[in-house]
Amino acid sequence: MTVAARKRSVALTNVGALVYHGEKLFTQARLTFGHGIGNARDEAAYLTLYALKLPLDRLPLARKVAAADTARVLKLFEQRIRERKPAAYLTNEAWLGNQRFYVDERVIVPRSYIAELLFDETFPYFPATGNLRAALDLCTGSGCLAVLLAKRYRQAQIDATDISRDALAVAQINVQRHRLKKRIQLLFSNYFASLTRRRYDLIVSNPPYVRSAVMRTLPREYKNEPALALAAGRDGLDAVRVILDKAARHLNPGGVLVVECGHARQRVERAWPRLPFVWPETSGGDDCVFILTREDLLHGGRAAAARIARASPANP
Repeated sequence: MTVAARKRSVALTNVGALVYHGEKLFTQARLTFGHGIGNARDEAAYLTLYALKLPLDRLPLARKVAAADTARVLKLFEQRIRERKPAAYLTNEAWLGNQRFYVDERVIVPRSYIAELLFDETFPYFPATGNLRAALDLCTGSGCLAVLLAKRYRQAQIDATDISRDALAVAQINVQRHRLKKRIQLLFSNYFASLTRRRYDLIVSNPPYVRSAVMRTLPREYKNEPALALAAGRDGLDAVRVILDKAARHLNPGGVLVVECGHARQRVERAWPRLPFVWPETSGGDDCVFILTREDLLHGGRAAAARIARASPANP
């Protein structure tokens, strides 16, 4: 340890000082956030608590920290700055709500507006708990949405697919850790290709949706994630096209499709003007997730007209 580093560690004797120091370092280094943590202070707090093996649900700013523990925190800060990897890759964990998931560089770091909707028991567009027997998480990645589906619908069987065998290996870790091996089946599949005769009451998907031009300008943190899980062609809708083309034949009558597509509402509605998309409000706005039923997909404009008619007051 250099003389400067030794002096710095002496001054950083409590949690609050470490968090402030980390925030300052991250801001000066111009790190990019957005992998479940949105700013320098929150990321410094998370890494501090993780390195000190403290609970994440509170931040004890005045808690004293021993010199050896301070050194461990600073080492993690330095690694974050040097490698420009999302914090989740350094700690091998990511959180959706109160659920913890294992992650590494074989999968993108879980972040999903669909997860928000699954946590909301009052959300009106998901099938009722007793009416859902089979669900699909398409492009499952780390398996996080499949796990959340299984925990919300405790009588349902869940299929989870991905084209990446590496991703499925990570998903398997999460399925095992959440003790859901009997209810979640992981399948290697290019979208619906391996699901020929399977039908579901609910399909959710957080597929690739980054445009080619954006892929070329991504910050280093995002370039450390698998490009296969991000890139979706020139307009970012390559995956959405496949899903909208194939989903209806894999939904039961009354079945629901929920797809996350980034902030792409305008592009989606221009590309499919006759489909009656529903765009629920999320923490990211009302342009991130769309919902369609099987009947919407099959009948397009007719379904939209019927929906409008049902919502209109009776003629006098």
